[in-house]
Amino acid sequence: MKSMKKMAAMAAAFCAITGFSMVSEAAYQLSDEVKAPTAALLQATQVGVKVNENAALANLPDKDAILVMSFGTTYKDTRAKTIDATVEAIKAANPDKKVVVAYTSHIIIDRVKKKEGLVIPTPEEAVAQLKADGYTRVAFTSLDIIPGIEYAYKEAVFHQFKNEFKKATLATPLMYFQGQEDQPDDVKDVMEAYATQFPAKAKGKAVMIMTHGTPHPANAYYSVMQARLNQLGRDDAMIYSVEGWPSVEDAVDWLKEKKIKEVTIMPLMMVAGDHANNDMAGDEEDSHKSIMEKEAKVKVIPYIHGAGENAKIREQFVARVKDAVDALVK
Repeated sequence: MKSMKKMAAMAAAFCAITGFSMVSEAAYQLSDEVKAPTAALLQATQVGVKVNENAALANLPDKDAILVMSFGTTYKDTRAKTIDATVEAIKAANPDKKVVVAYTSHIIIDRVKKKEGLVIPTPEEAVAQLKADGYTRVAFTSLDIIPGIEYAYKEAVFHQFKNEFKKATLATPLMYFQGQEDQPDDVKDVMEAYATQFPAKAKGKAVMIMTHGTPHPANAYYSVMQARLNQLGRDDAMIYSVEGWPSVEDAVDWLKEKKIKEVTIMPLMMVAGDHANNDMAGDEEDSHKSIMEKEAKVKVIPYIHGAGENAKIREQFVARVKDAVDALVK
């Protein structure tokens, strides 16, 4: 609380000079010796939910909206069970606010429009429409699992458009805090929620969790996720990735070392799209299922359900949105 007051005081001083205020909702504390932090310093030191206020628009009436940004999917069935179901949960928790959905993948937007006639805006288009419709306070939120490249895109959109509104906030992704500096342990909470879909622990059986992987430094979250699973007593589960580290080859080595006879493979991705259906569980010889069967000599049971189908995971997303909305309206 003390650090929040110090950050607020610094931001207030900055606001008096520039007309803009940037306040972090998280407990990062700038040194007391920093009397006039620059815009770049304030932006760099915002940890957690980000908050921006435009003093020039302070007299506008409050008209609130929530922008939910997702990568999207062309798989209609899984979209209904994951993205759409999560958005409905967000709407139910925020009945007095406009909720708008945007996709970051332009390819998916084009394909969905062509196949289904469904028009989904990009985040930039959605923000422009909210501005045109007279919304003055907007909570930017995401359906990202970790703060990787996709979340960086959403963060860039927030910073690009935040001063178009009286007040704007940016929610954290599903996993952000790790229990440091008296913050919540999002990773532990999400791993507990996700593990509710695991089969019962048994000798010779294991769970293999497929993540996406990224060249972004946020790939390190997978190691923290693994550590939390181990702490929760699920050392029978291993996290690997499609496009990062640990790889499917690492997964095979782990299965051999543990002398696993049967493994359930499942995606830790919002939707069960192409990666889950083809890369993970496809019948081709280069699918993860085929590789594990051939090289690790195990029975593979695919669990093809996006993380968004897990009610406990949806609750976690709703909680992240709540943090951004609470910061927006206070």
